[in-house]
Amino acid sequence: MSKVTVVGAGNVGATCANVLAHKDVVKEVVLLDIQGDLARGKALDSWQQAPIDYYSTALTGTEDYALTADSDIVVITAGVPRKPGMSRDDLISTNAKIVNIVTESIMKHSKNPIIIVVSNPLDVMTYAAYKASGLDKTRVFGMAGILDTARYRAFLATALNVSPKDIQAVLMGGHGDTMVPLPRYTTVAGIPVTEMIDMSDLDAIVERTKKGGGELVKLMGTSAWYAPGAAAAQMVETIVKDENRIFPCCALLEGEYGLKDIFLGVPVKLGKNGIEQVLELQLNSDEKTLLNTSAEHVRSVMEVFEGMDI
Repeated sequence: MSKVTVVGAGNVGATCANVLAHKDVVKEVVLLDIQGDLARGKALDSWQQAPIDYYSTALTGTEDYALTADSDIVVITAGVPRKPGMSRDDLISTNAKIVNIVTESIMKHSKNPIIIVVSNPLDVMTYAAYKASGLDKTRVFGMAGILDTARYRAFLATALNVSPKDIQAVLMGGHGDTMVPLPRYTTVAGIPVTEMIDMSDLDAIVERTKKGGGELVKLMGTSAWYAPGAAAAQMVETIVKDENRIFPCCALLEGEYGLKDIFLGVPVKLGKNGIEQVLELQLNSDEKTLLNTSAEHVRSVMEVFEGMDI
């Protein structure tokens, strides 16, 4: 059984730890936060839920990185959440410093963990963690596409009045307004979605998906947490169980899709070693153009980060 550390006991981190505990697939979850009592309180609350919801996963809250020793998987959610009117790019300096400190602290106590980054701006924070960790590219990646496709599928389920369980979708590109949903690869119980909905309605859903995070920020005054936390927990589960499931993840590309030295959302096979394979889809010219536009945006943010010399 594995040991998992979740860094950041805010809404997303606490939700991830709680959902993961419910899955009952790991022996221990360590919830770490600079506010140690907050982490201890949320971990204790979740542990007291175990007899009710019937799981055995032990939860520990702490501010001490020594208690993360020998973690198999680390989920980094730490960072400043996005506020109304704030773009993801505004978060670069503050959150990059946080991610660097977190990653270096984790690596002092765990030799070869798999690191899943959730902090925003996602694509660049994943790059920051990769640089700071010194780990292989297969072991550092970001959670974005699972959340984005979940939003896309949820909107489609509402529009079609069907169960979200039956909807499968692929989404690529950066996490943000330049993400690239692919209707051509979207199905409902194996039926192409284009046979079930008008293109104008589908286009509207795609646009809503692109701004899905912003919609929730406007409604709540802060970023979402239930779906992001559950998405990160799902990634941990498929790694621990070595399921080799196909998920869209933010991964380092080295020639795939004609792109190099960039972290970008692409479909990958997730298993016990992290990213077992990057899947290269046969995109048409329009899809390639959208992906390249998204890559250009992500690269511009990466250059801003590089210029900060953090």
